[in-house]
Amino acid sequence: MIKLAKKYLVWWAVVAAVLFMVVQVSCDLYLPTVTSNLIDKGVAQNDINYIWTQGLKMLGVAFIGVLAAGGNIFFAATQSQKMGKKIRSALYRKIIYLADQDLDKFGDASLITRNTNDVVQIQNVMIQVLRMMVMAPIMLVGAMVLAFVKSPHLTVVFLCALGVLLVSVFVIMSFAGPLFKKLQGQTDRLNLVFREGLTGVRVIRAFNRDQYEQDRFDKYNNKYAKTGIRVFMLTSLMFPLMTFILSGTNVGIVWFGAKMISTNSLAVGNLVSFMTYATQILISFMMLSMLFVFIPRAQASASRINEVLEVNDSIVDADETVAPKSDSASLSFDHVDFKYGDSKKLALQDINFSAKAGQTVAIIGETGSGKSSLVNLIPRLYDVSNGEIKIDDTSIKDMSQKELHKLISITQQKAVLFTGTVKENMMYGNEDATDDEIWHALEVAKAADFVKEEGGLDTRVEQNGDNFSGGQKQRLAIARTILKNADVYVFDDSFSALDFKTDAELRQALNKDEKIQSAVTVIVAQRISTVADADVILVLNNGKVVGSGTHAELSKDNPYYRAILDSQIKKGDDDRA
Repeated sequence: MIKLAKKYLVWWAVVAAVLFMVVQVSCDLYLPTVTSNLIDKGVAQNDINYIWTQGLKMLGVAFIGVLAAGGNIFFAATQSQKMGKKIRSALYRKIIYLADQDLDKFGDASLITRNTNDVVQIQNVMIQVLRMMVMAPIMLVGAMVLAFVKSPHLTVVFLCALGVLLVSVFVIMSFAGPLFKKLQGQTDRLNLVFREGLTGVRVIRAFNRDQYEQDRFDKYNNKYAKTGIRVFMLTSLMFPLMTFILSGTNVGIVWFGAKMISTNSLAVGNLVSFMTYATQILISFMMLSMLFVFIPRAQASASRINEVLEVNDSIVDADETVAPKSDSASLSFDHVDFKYGDSKKLALQDINFSAKAGQTVAIIGETGSGKSSLVNLIPRLYDVSNGEIKIDDTSIKDMSQKELHKLISITQQKAVLFTGTVKENMMYGNEDATDDEIWHALEVAKAADFVKEEGGLDTRVEQNGDNFSGGQKQRLAIARTILKNADVYVFDDSFSALDFKTDAELRQALNKDEKIQSAVTVIVAQRISTVADADVILVLNNGKVVGSGTHAELSKDNPYYRAILDSQIKKGDDDRA
């Protein structure tokens, strides 16, 4: 947490908060002395003028204390909230640029929790630190010194009380600290189950698994509740325990103080001020104890946040990046191998092919053969294990990632739309696009008709595009891809939700589009009809290229391609191919 504080707190504001707190505590410590003088010199001697003078002084000191408290609260609150804002921004920025393999290490649910719940824990403790952690030590030391000055003999009473409090807090927090860390991990798991249930609610209903999912959620919810009950029961013990000790301390002070008054060794005013200082001492210790409750949980949250912020990017730009060497679009894979993480098995092995501007490379194969893994290597969502990928005669590792992504436009396997309007979603592809260019892209993607029916470019897109069908979402995603000026267009199984007629019309429109004709097109598909017109078709099986050629060539002598073709002939797909 100290790392985060050093990086994201504005230190002049922290100093201002501390100075205001010093003024506030000084006023609080001075008031009991004024009260003591008022009783001993004013009330005891029936000096009305002195009472008025001391009363006005108390009002003035109290007013200064209130102003100082307001200044401290202002700086503490603003700094804690701004720190939270900066951490959230830093986390989001880091997550956006993390490679897919780095994202896989954390998981979506955990990253969401770290950017919300964990940041809130740090915000909450930071405002307490700038308030209590500054106030408590100053008040504790100041009150002890002033109490000792008033009566050295009575000081023994609250010193004994402090010893009991210290042991109690240490015992409680030794048990509570690990439970707070466990609670944050269970928060991750609870969010994961809830998120899966929310996104998969239609599947759950369709398979009548409502009760199963409820039971699964209840299981983790109960674990979270049990851990929370244990940890908060432990920490809640501190407050009644401290109240008991504080009450006992006051009884002891009055008991011994009364005896001292009876022997004229202690003035009544000094006893009153001593009780006030004793209360301030114990309250200060209670504040520190509250921080011992908050800090372990915030520390666990800070560790989780630092795990994300400090993760070393697995995909980084070269020290010296270069621009593409050729103005003509091209794409080539040169003996490329790839494996996920620490896996011993290669997901892709010895992939070789090349394509030039105007050519279409199609990739087909059984589920799990490595098709999506292959296309994910093109924009460097993952890095190759061996071999080299070139775009425009330049290794993609020699380019900056920003420059590389300018050259590529991709439609992912799952069509992703963002909340907003159709126009706003299209402008992800090209933020400078005109309405005419957007409509052209929609026409090519065969999406213009339903967009017009829904209300045009200002048509609202709900979360995840849920107000559109699967085929409509795919066509909007394809239009967004087409709208971008790129050298390589990638369509990763993005025709799967289209009927055969729309599929054929869309591919014909793509082949006629000027931008597509001047670029390399990579199509991943399951259907023979989608890939039949490609200049070269790569057949993948278990991560290896087991066939390469045109539809006519592969249909004759490639058993893997023939097997796929035969399976689709039964559905009447061969005629469409």
